[in-house]
Amino acid sequence: MTAGQNIANIYSMIGPAGVALILLALLGVLLIVKNWIFLFFTARDFKKAVAAMTMSPESMNDLMAHYAKNPVIGIISDVLKTHGRHSDDLKAEVAYLFHLHFSRTQRDLSILRIIALIAPMLGLLGTLLGLSGVFKTLAVSASLNTSTILAAGIWEAILTTIMGLTLAIPALIAGYLFRLKLKGFHLAAIEFGYRFLDTKAGVVQSIGPALARPKDNSVVGRDRAANA
Repeated sequence: MTAGQNIANIYSMIGPAGVALILLALLGVLLIVKNWIFLFFTARDFKKAVAAMTMSPESMNDLMAHYAKNPVIGIISDVLKTHGRHSDDLKAEVAYLFHLHFSRTQRDLSILRIIALIAPMLGLLGTLLGLSGVFKTLAVSASLNTSTILAAGIWEAILTTIMGLTLAIPALIAGYLFRLKLKGFHLAAIEFGYRFLDTKAGVVQSIGPALARPKDNSVVGRDRAANA
């Protein structure tokens, strides 16, 4: 049996709805793998960046630049740069910036949600189309062994329903887990945005007076410094 005959046999069992489900499955797998890798490395690099900035707050700007490709760090960096210029509501700033930095991920999650919604419908459509073909065959068949024809036809028809549910359930679970991860990133951006704003203000207050104080190199100035 040639490859073309195998493809024809598979198509005869699943029909156009089954082919559409296979294409949706490939797209769903691609989106799940892509976003899992992206969110994994985002979380890993974010933890590294937060640990480094907590230990060396004076190097915060350099560390922000080093981890600029991380979307959560990018959000916090933008908050530190623009907070107070347009709004003092940090949560509103983070919500806007979060949409900008995670726009592709949110688009992918929307596609996964659509796949989870339409996959069972396509499966049901494929089953109904298959059953209609079975009953049409029975109507024109002169064979007395109708039970065999009906059993074989129904078995082939319900394949698309099984395919639809098999696709919808993982897509729904993956989309839900990814949204939980994004929610965690959103809360972390707000929390560390407040924290690093306070840290940045403390560093400026501690360095500012020292830089602003003029040096007194006179003899009296050196005596005052020695007495102090």
